[in-house]
Amino acid sequence: QVQLVESGGGLVQAGVSLRLSCTMSGRTFSSSTMGWFCQAPGNEREFVATINWSGSSTRYADSVKGRVTISRDPANNTVYLHMNSLKPEDTAVYYCATRLGYSPRPADYHYWGQGTQVTVSS
Repeated sequence: QVQLVESGGGLVQAGVSLRLSCTMSGRTFSSSTMGWFCQAPGNEREFVATINWSGSSTRYADSVKGRVTISRDPANNTVYLHMNSLKPEDTAVYYCATRLGYSPRPADYHYWGQGTQVTVSS
């Protein structure tokens, strides 16, 4: 059983950078996909980025490509989402999730963290 805990969110000004962390407490396989998703008030949960736990593949939503980097630290069972040039429209709850194999669909993921709030002021 895998447990995920996100951290690093908060209230920030537009234009700054922020790094979110997701620490896993359970078993992770080399074939696992780690994903970041966001959900703004009134919207459905949306795909942001994924990384294969082996580090062989990263994928990004078109809306964030160029501003966001996903990475992982296997030694500490942690994945990161580094966000640059934050905009007010980035305001959302950001969730970490994992499943076997790649998917951009939130419904396909088996385990989720509690989420961390990111609020970007103008």
